[in-house]
Amino acid sequence: MARPIVGIIGNRGLVGDRYPVHEGGQMNSEAISKVSGCLPLLIPADPEFVSVEELCEVCDGFLLTGGRPNVHPSEYGEEETDKHGDFDRARDAITLPLVRRCVETGQPFLGICRGFQEVNVAMGGTLHPEIRELPGRMNHRMPPEGTLAEAFSRTHHVHLDPRGRFAALLGSDDIVTNTLHGQGVCQPGPRIVIEGRAEDGTPEAIYVKDAPGFTYSVQWHPEWQAEHDPVSRPLFQAFGDAVRAWAARK
Repeated sequence: MARPIVGIIGNRGLVGDRYPVHEGGQMNSEAISKVSGCLPLLIPADPEFVSVEELCEVCDGFLLTGGRPNVHPSEYGEEETDKHGDFDRARDAITLPLVRRCVETGQPFLGICRGFQEVNVAMGGTLHPEIRELPGRMNHRMPPEGTLAEAFSRTHHVHLDPRGRFAALLGSDDIVTNTLHGQGVCQPGPRIVIEGRAEDGTPEAIYVKDAPGFTYSVQWHPEWQAEHDPVSRPLFQAFGDAVRAWAARK
């Protein structure tokens, strides 16, 4: 029997600084295939090539990946500044309505890093352009040097609501994760439930209140060594279960 399909939101990039590509991190495909037990399908997130309606018909769930470009601040009512960094307006045009569609229908998604931020913006929230400049906040950005293992190493605690969904899923209300982001949630959307925060108060784990489907999203990168990480594995397994349940109903 064919595995259910998880659409992995891709990013735009360049090979050799001049050949444009749609790309996705291999770790995302590994986590979806080996831990979620689903078929990974890389999506060119651009309305020139795909529509939300087509994606929801073809795919059974979606992985909203991390990415270097940020959600454009006009999507949450703010002016663009240098601090907001680079953008991918084509991805904005796909992912934001896709999130809202999935929230409405119950089609499952898992948001990671930029994907986490997309979920908040899609549901009416706002973002800080550079959280390390806020009083009392730590620098959550990826180290500019070092190995990949060092960059994705678990470096800070995330405190979860002990009565919440994430603590029940992960078996603890105090977990240790990596951190590789510059922006973060400022004002949560009206239906966004924050269940996890870093030691400095930065939101790290959310879901959408009263949504009929799986809407878990995290600010860290659980795709790193997802097969073996005690936090990542149950998260991707639960997502896979939700995707299979959707595929069975479909």
